[in-house]
Amino acid sequence: MPTIFVLNGPNLNLLGTREPEIYGSDTLDDIADMLDKRARGLGMTLDFRQSSHEGHLVDWLHEAAAEGAKAVLLNAGALTHTSVALHDAIKSITIPVIEVHLSNPHTRETFRHKSFVGMAAKGVIAGFGAQSYLLALDAAAKL
Repeated sequence: MPTIFVLNGPNLNLLGTREPEIYGSDTLDDIADMLDKRARGLGMTLDFRQSSHEGHLVDWLHEAAAEGAKAVLLNAGALTHTSVALHDAIKSITIPVIEVHLSNPHTRETFRHKSFVGMAAKGVIAGFGAQSYLLALDAAAKL
């Protein structure tokens, strides 16, 4: 079965308690469970990970490509707006990467309007809460 890597960056381990008015009340485990059910229904498996360390995300992007993953869903958190390393890692692999955000960065602080991840990603899905992940998974399944 095709594998989709789902990579989550800094502070996403705090979902459910961190600013629920912005990020919602779903935990990262809730999102993983929801995605796993959808992935199985689509005939795919997930490799779901979280790290607050930029280098881990870079390494996991490389690993996803080396293992022949179908796609990567990447919520890089704040690294979205600062990481040239993630941009370059995405550009260095041939599998599609879909940037995912729970909130809509364009309705928030100005510094969140620029996305180094989005400049390299196949597409961006943002602003639909936990549903953003499901929309991204559906898009990845159709690639």
